[in-house]
Amino acid sequence: MLDYECFNYQNNFVDWLWKRVVMENGSKKERYAECLFEVSWEVCNKVGGINTVISTKSSYMIELYDNYFLIGPYFERNARTDFIVLEPPVDFKEVFDDLKEKGIVCYYGKYLSLRGKPSTILIDFGGLYNIKNEIKKKFWDDYHIDSIRAGWDFEEPMLWAYSVGVLIESLYKKSFYSKKVVAHFHEWLSGFALLYLRKTCKDIATVFTTHATILGRTLSSKGISIYENISSINVTYEVYLNNIEAKHQTEVASARNAHVFTTVSEITALESEFFLGRKPDFLLMNGLDLEKFPNYEELSINHLSYRSKIEEFLMYYFFPYYSFDLSRTLIIFTSGRFEFKNKGYDLIIKTLGVLNKKLKELKINKQLLMIFWVPMQNYGIRKDVLENKNYYMNIKGQIMSYNSELIKRIIYNVLSGNNYELLSDSLLDALKKEAISFSRKGNPPLSTHYVDDDNILIKSLIDNALLNNKDDPVKVIVEPVYLEGNDGLIDLSYHDAMSGCNLGLFPSYYEPWGYTPLESAVLGVPSVTTDMAGFGRYIQKNIKDNEGIFVLKRFGRNDVDVINDFCNFLISFINKSSSEMVDCRLKAKFLSAYAGWSILVDNYIDAHNYALELLHK
Repeated sequence: MLDYECFNYQNNFVDWLWKRVVMENGSKKERYAECLFEVSWEVCNKVGGINTVISTKSSYMIELYDNYFLIGPYFERNARTDFIVLEPPVDFKEVFDDLKEKGIVCYYGKYLSLRGKPSTILIDFGGLYNIKNEIKKKFWDDYHIDSIRAGWDFEEPMLWAYSVGVLIESLYKKSFYSKKVVAHFHEWLSGFALLYLRKTCKDIATVFTTHATILGRTLSSKGISIYENISSINVTYEVYLNNIEAKHQTEVASARNAHVFTTVSEITALESEFFLGRKPDFLLMNGLDLEKFPNYEELSINHLSYRSKIEEFLMYYFFPYYSFDLSRTLIIFTSGRFEFKNKGYDLIIKTLGVLNKKLKELKINKQLLMIFWVPMQNYGIRKDVLENKNYYMNIKGQIMSYNSELIKRIIYNVLSGNNYELLSDSLLDALKKEAISFSRKGNPPLSTHYVDDDNILIKSLIDNALLNNKDDPVKVIVEPVYLEGNDGLIDLSYHDAMSGCNLGLFPSYYEPWGYTPLESAVLGVPSVTTDMAGFGRYIQKNIKDNEGIFVLKRFGRNDVDVINDFCNFLISFINKSSSEMVDCRLKAKFLSAYAGWSILVDNYIDAHNYALELLHK
């Protein structure tokens, strides 16, 4: 079989198998709940991964539950783009009018950016600001939540979630008192609503999900190895030392008072049991709505198209200083919140520093280009980068304007056998002048944007001799912005930029789940995760042949050994042939099917059913 025929055969087979896994695993479980409220601070308010959980799962929940409502905070800047206000049902309107007199303003409508456009209620809680101390006292009296030192980052979600509790209680008494109702709350920020309902409306079954414990995230960010030392950690001492007692105690109260307590992974269940004092009843692993992603054939086309855009960016970023062969350059990336230790950025940089030296010694004739798409404080695009782009676009524009004449000259050369000059003397002269203006001395900058002098990521790159020298086989770029297709440089959306790369690196130290390697895989891009991440452990435990999503072993190991393994993996990846690279992309795409909501949504049904069983015991 010819190579391209073999590729197409593999390609079609993977697409068929992937779709079969996705489509044939739709939930067939019986649902007891007749009404489900799902509550999160990240409904119409993207902050982190919980927004992805809610948004990608919504179409499945609409199909499962006849009465399904999302509840989030009302922020006008978000509502303008994601939310359309509609006339609420008559019963709802009566409740809304009543709550408005109490300072709670509710908006009913549709969450536009989600597949299925679920019914959504957003709450403006500003009218409760004047009684925030009374509400804090109530939670102290009822649950001993010590919020004396708490600031607005605690009080704001408290006021909102308290409003949610009042709303759900009122809607239940008005419209759903004869139905089996479940209210599902995500993270401590919504926990006040659960705690309110457990005192005032005991006929609603409650589920609480912690996606990451407050204490676990805090200690890990300080470099404390929580899992190896978890039984010796003095929880009370640490939460007060780190000024997180109010959030932690809200989390503890929510976990202990919910009918059903859940978390998102095996590794987070371990810390929850120690830090919150309750072992989770279920693991609600996070999935993706795989049906909305392109098939492999489309992704193969996208990869070439988006890589071309990234390469154009690389040309005007590096080529003013020096050039290199882009066809022999692997484009590797990482992304996520700016949590230097937790996200494993420190490990990536140390590993790349070692790799840079090794590749020089091995004299491998390939470049590795590492991009950090990590949003952080910045002060706009660097002037020199913008100037480079402008010079590049001028050169490109002049050549493009000569396009038809250039094609004619190429055709003439092919047909006549003559070596006719492709570019006219006048154009060559003009381009030489532009090239002189385009050229610069020194090294390309490490960041596309101006950042603080003490930026820990940039300082770490310098400390590990990742300086973008001409003879460095490992080169780095930090683009500290969200990729929404209008960053002014690559101008690709996040998923499109990922599609143009060869490999994603996500060697997390603390990661309750970890969406980024899953998102990478569903786009046909191989990735690295770790056994410290919930998703990494899920892959490691449930799928034997996990090539395409590589799991780096970090649990219980020192950084020196991990860096050595990581470096050796990258060398082996760099040395893969084109067909082996294609095989990795195929396997990554296929593996993503095992983390689709069509499979994982059953865990939610189990949790909701069990909550109702406990309620009616």
